[in-house]
Amino acid sequence: MKRYDYKTYTSDDFAKLLNDTGEIGFVEGINPPIISVSGLPGLKSKEIVLFENGAVGQTMSLLPDSVEIVNISSTQTVLGERVCRTGSYLEIPAGDYLLGLTVDPLGNEIRKELSLKKVEEYRNIEAKPPGIDRRVKLNQYFETGVAVVDMMVPIGKGQRELIIGDRKSGKTEFILQTMLNQAKKGAVCIYAGIGKSLIESKKIADYVVKNDILNRSVIVSSYAADSPALIYLTPYTAMAIAEHFLNKGTDVFLVLDDLTTHAKYYRELSLAAGRFPGRSSYPADVFYTHSRLLERAGYFKTKNGINSITCFPVAESVEGDFSGYIQTNLMSITDGHIYFDKELFLQGRKPAVNYFLSVTRVGRQTQTKLKWSISRELGSFLTLLERTQSFVHFGAEINEGIKSTLTMGDRLTQGLFNQTSEEILPTNLQIVLFTLIWSQAFKDSDSKQLVVQRNKIIQSYKTDASYRTTVDKMVESCDELNKLLGLVSSKQTDLL
Repeated sequence: MKRYDYKTYTSDDFAKLLNDTGEIGFVEGINPPIISVSGLPGLKSKEIVLFENGAVGQTMSLLPDSVEIVNISSTQTVLGERVCRTGSYLEIPAGDYLLGLTVDPLGNEIRKELSLKKVEEYRNIEAKPPGIDRRVKLNQYFETGVAVVDMMVPIGKGQRELIIGDRKSGKTEFILQTMLNQAKKGAVCIYAGIGKSLIESKKIADYVVKNDILNRSVIVSSYAADSPALIYLTPYTAMAIAEHFLNKGTDVFLVLDDLTTHAKYYRELSLAAGRFPGRSSYPADVFYTHSRLLERAGYFKTKNGINSITCFPVAESVEGDFSGYIQTNLMSITDGHIYFDKELFLQGRKPAVNYFLSVTRVGRQTQTKLKWSISRELGSFLTLLERTQSFVHFGAEINEGIKSTLTMGDRLTQGLFNQTSEEILPTNLQIVLFTLIWSQAFKDSDSKQLVVQRNKIIQSYKTDASYRTTVDKMVESCDELNKLLGLVSSKQTDLL
């Protein structure tokens, strides 16, 4: 069947499509944005339909005597209106012109930054996930630039890692830091804002412009005032754009912010369609709705090599409770989760990652021997620190052993784990900072002096090429922590 562009649809096309298909339908009922239509016996699931007045809809479900259509346009329909099939599915334009743009779920530019565009292809937003024959075992490290995550919750390229936490607990700042780091490494960063406010969407766009990563970023945005149908399509559009850049041989970092909001709007659509409500009034297929989306991320063979879509879906918890229906669904679909603790955030820890409640199922297999040994050593110490802090709360006497443990914990927090939203720490620099703290290089410094010395080291690494080369060679020459500790101790004066 001839493909018609439903975005430039005219009334003449309606007559042509009726002639091509020989099928006609009539609007029998309206419960916005759901429209009940009779007729159209050959209609397929997810197929696009056109209404006589110019409205565009997508098939939601096929019933014995009628079909349910979701209105994805701003044009309203009326009872008795004629409807025709198109034989096409919802597709969005894709190409390099998208870099630097903010688009809506239908691929239209929200801000008219460019008038010229070269569409390289149209992609179906409901594409099937790649099969097992195209998937590759995760073996490449994904660097976020955030020390507490890179060291305690390592992530591999192609991993799907859930970001979960209460509202205003620092999730967005962490995502922006990771976007900045990945864009500088050459990846394409795609941010999907699902049902966000205008202020929240502008904050993301301003950060991208301010940090000069516009040419490596795409923002797919739907607003709270948009139709639930458009908001529902947002993550699928973002995934389709990610697949376009993946097939061009580029690593992609995809953020879906957030899927709890997405589930709420899908629930609204389903209830409007009269579907039987399940737990918390969500429809029975809400798990499938998210699983078929997230299965499209991974580490894949493409015509241009082996590349990845690393996906960070976001979920919002309430009062620190992440045992909710949608939250646990997403935990079971993804390859781990990073939990942002509101209590740590209020204590001044940024990012407020609770590493004891965070999980990475496949990230550790991408670590080098050195990173793995540091992660193991650090994990053992932080467990001891947690027990020691609990012990001290009972009013026990503080001996020298307890005092040294608490002091080391404070130094690790101040010198390594606390980062501002503008600060990116490369992996080798993280390792050297940890080694300096672990080898008592700052034993005569208080917390303020420690932060000053730390910032000097970070600045030297960024601006001094010879210093950066020294640090990189030092880390790459060692495959275990004890060897690196000896090397750093011998060059401690130069490093400080």
